[in-house]
Amino acid sequence: MADLAMRGGKTAVSRDIAVRWPVIGAQEREAALRVLDSGVLCGANAPQIVALEEEFARFAGTRFCLATNSGTAALHMAVAAAGIGPGDEVVTSAFTYPASALAILQHNAVPTFADIDPVTFNMDPADVERRITPRTRAIMPVHIHGLPCDMDALNAIARRHDLVVIEDAAQAHGAAYRSRRTGALGDMAAFSLNATKNLPCGEGGLLTTGNERFFERAAALRVLGQSRDEVPLDPVHPLDSEGDSEFAGLGWMYLTQEIPAAIARVQLRRLQEFNTNAAANAALLTARLEAIPGVLPPRCPADRTHVYHKYRVRLDRDRLGLPSDPRPIRDRVVAALRAEGVEIRLWLDRPVPEMPLFQTRTGYGRGCPWTCHGSDVRYAPGDHPKTSALLADSFVVGSQSYPLFPQPPLLMQQYADAFEKVFERLPDLLDTGAR
Repeated sequence: MADLAMRGGKTAVSRDIAVRWPVIGAQEREAALRVLDSGVLCGANAPQIVALEEEFARFAGTRFCLATNSGTAALHMAVAAAGIGPGDEVVTSAFTYPASALAILQHNAVPTFADIDPVTFNMDPADVERRITPRTRAIMPVHIHGLPCDMDALNAIARRHDLVVIEDAAQAHGAAYRSRRTGALGDMAAFSLNATKNLPCGEGGLLTTGNERFFERAAALRVLGQSRDEVPLDPVHPLDSEGDSEFAGLGWMYLTQEIPAAIARVQLRRLQEFNTNAAANAALLTARLEAIPGVLPPRCPADRTHVYHKYRVRLDRDRLGLPSDPRPIRDRVVAALRAEGVEIRLWLDRPVPEMPLFQTRTGYGRGCPWTCHGSDVRYAPGDHPKTSALLADSFVVGSQSYPLFPQPPLLMQQYADAFEKVFERLPDLLDTGAR
């Protein structure tokens, strides 16, 4: 025990080699300055926004793209563009960032939550189909941690039940399923450009679709319900538009701005480099960690590519003989690894439907908006056992400030050294923790 860092030993990790995210360089600064010099800071037809939309549509392999001020805004636009309304139900994942469900709630629709596949951590298609009711209007697959869902199975379910498919690709820029990239795997998709993502601009989002009708609806919703202005921006009068009276319905101000769009364009040119490096770092970690008894590294099916927005490790309950509630032991392991210098985060501690929003009378879980629309959806604790089990026995290697995308291989080797060091001493560590 003496050589464990938490007992006064030397740490396994040299923290001075870690690279903080996002990586901002001269090209991003120059792009931002060019926007300031141009004097054009915003507008649906502003040059940086239009260029970002065109470039990302080509990258994703789809016809249309709309830049937004957040990934949540893009999700909400997709829900609204699909015609989903009060009391309609949308099936999404119990294991996701709450924004997936909030985008549904924002349009007075009802999120229902499918449990996960315990290997991929993505929605289990069989459980998705089990939760479809006559009120269901859409499926929202979440490509969690950067691994695409089983989209052939989910699209087949959607066709059988006449449902719209909205990809939540907030963590999966550039990931692929059977040689097709996320953003082109459903009817619509939403991406986040938040600074934590592998395509960061600070705050922003992208909506993609191959459906012109959905595109036109979403474009109007993005700017206060205003019909899309096809007139190119006039550089002499960049703030003036001929479409100021063309309002056909309700909408929001979800438009992004020129400086974030310009930064995102530079980052898009570097995206493949960071994705490739993240995959190489993940492969290095997996090769080392899978040899350690009791550690279960993440798996990527052969028909997909993973961008490793997060690298989630599970403890092998059977191999380690963990109790029914493994969280105290997991927390002891996490503390030991953090002491060694490994970046470790839990990232969620419960399924989304068990969060207070869905469980208390002060939230929405037992009141409006859906009970007043006749929906009988309820969120019972324990209804998503595979998600609950995952969150009890797992943790994420890397953090949002220090993810796998930019790290040198040496840091990954040192992370693996720390795992070996901690797990070699695990019986003594846990016995000491129990006392």
